[in-house]
Amino acid sequence: MAAQVQRMSRLMVKTLRDDPADAETLSHKLLVRAGYVRRNAAGIWSWLPLGMRVLENVARVVREEMDAIGAQEVLLPALLPKEPYEASGRWDEYGAELFRLKDRKGADYLLGPTHEEIFTLLVKDQCTSYKDLPVILYQIQTKYRDEARPRSGILRGREFHMKDSYSFDTTDEGLAESYRLHREAYIRIFRRLGLEHRIVSAVSGAMGGSASEEFLAPAPAGEDTFVHCPSCGYAANTEAVAFAVVPGSGGHGPVEELDTPDTPTIETLADHLGVPASATLKNLLVKVDGEIVAVGVPGDREVDLGKLTDQLAPAAVELVTAEDFTGRPDLVRGYVGPQGLDKVRYLADPRVAPGTAWITGANKQDKHARNVVAGRDFEVDDYLDVVVVEDGDPCPACGAGLKLDRAIEIGHIFQLGRKYTDAFQLDVLGQNGKPVRVTMGSYGIGVSRAVAALAEQHADEQGLCWPAEIAPADVHLVAAGKALQTELALDVAEKLGAAGVRVLVDDRAGVSPGVKFTDAELIGVPRILVAGRRSGEGVLELKDRRTGEREELTVEEAVARLTA
Repeated sequence: MAAQVQRMSRLMVKTLRDDPADAETLSHKLLVRAGYVRRNAAGIWSWLPLGMRVLENVARVVREEMDAIGAQEVLLPALLPKEPYEASGRWDEYGAELFRLKDRKGADYLLGPTHEEIFTLLVKDQCTSYKDLPVILYQIQTKYRDEARPRSGILRGREFHMKDSYSFDTTDEGLAESYRLHREAYIRIFRRLGLEHRIVSAVSGAMGGSASEEFLAPAPAGEDTFVHCPSCGYAANTEAVAFAVVPGSGGHGPVEELDTPDTPTIETLADHLGVPASATLKNLLVKVDGEIVAVGVPGDREVDLGKLTDQLAPAAVELVTAEDFTGRPDLVRGYVGPQGLDKVRYLADPRVAPGTAWITGANKQDKHARNVVAGRDFEVDDYLDVVVVEDGDPCPACGAGLKLDRAIEIGHIFQLGRKYTDAFQLDVLGQNGKPVRVTMGSYGIGVSRAVAALAEQHADEQGLCWPAEIAPADVHLVAAGKALQTELALDVAEKLGAAGVRVLVDDRAGVSPGVKFTDAELIGVPRILVAGRRSGEGVLELKDRRTGEREELTVEEAVARLTA
């Protein structure tokens, strides 16, 4: 089948020599400079012809692998009514990230961030019997989230392209099988795309559900931090790392009150007493749905507010302010201790285990207390993993030191269970003639994020360097400039196109060879074929964009090589 030959003299592409002033990440810089995308507003991007080719190639790979597991593609609206999201609770849970709007009659609508509710209603309408299930439905569509700080180009936008799929089964065993099919399909997708990736344990957050894994593409520009164990292979998003509660040794003396003037911080306290910060207990006060809650962690660790928020979801979590201490004599700012906090719920990191002793606030101005023992002098209402994970923390699986890395989230799979089918009472008639509540899975791939992740992982000092599966062309044919060279380049391009090779040919008149070669490196097609100084002899130069290897070939040899 013949393939398209795209002449750059007719292509809408404008490359830039300099990085955009607001660009921080490599993908942002290169995708703009190479003419793949252009910014319209904060977090809103236009995809230009070259960018659309790459985006559609990623979508094609995703479609092929989804179809291979028996999934069926649909397309649901992006403009959605409020009522389904109100029924599931997510109209409020999503908070400020949800784009809300009203129509001319005053009815509430939203722009879809994900479509669990709408898919559930679709299946409720279409499937009535166990014979109709299992079913996997998917779409590739634009999603909308009102990011507080859209940045990093297409990596974190307010609209983005996503594949979301949903499985519907009558049994938990069926859900586990649908989850397995998606997991294996995702591995094939990312391998075909050429994305290095890690599969890590994750939390479900506002999505709900139980089992949850993320697919992360390691990259310095990544906004996700994950841990991995070089010893046993354990890997998890930092928000999903769980440490065990290890009881202390006991045998501690009685509580001793200490004079500690002007020591409202862990640093000033540790310096005053000459003890390590790890011997102290830090008590952070937050408001959970408006109620003050204390969170205890060792003094040398920081509370991960994202982790805390995820574990307390859907409750809203915010830090207390000075005004919150008004009328609360039991809360002495800078000197809070867990002992005696009868009116305050106390959460703690597993390191604050029963039998461990701490130096902590005495709930009196300029006073701290020594030998405050968990389980003896205070009780922990709930243990939550809420500290910021650090390099060297013990692996939950084997105890070896963990390593931290940055990555881009490119996929996420959830076993949702019956959260949404309960909300919409999605039942089908079972084999025994009785209603069966359906169970769901939800599976997302960031199609546009995958493009950015590929740009981050496959680039060098010269520019982009796309894997062959998703590149905008198979070969970039450069005519150095003279009429004979352009004539030869166009002739070879037609031969390659007729053989099914996608060709981008630089036939621009009045553009110097140096600019054309620079643009070819920047645009990043994996093979560059040059009609240069030996064009009169029918000899071309073939360059591998990734390795830089070059060789001279006759026209016949080049066509044979590139069509093999």
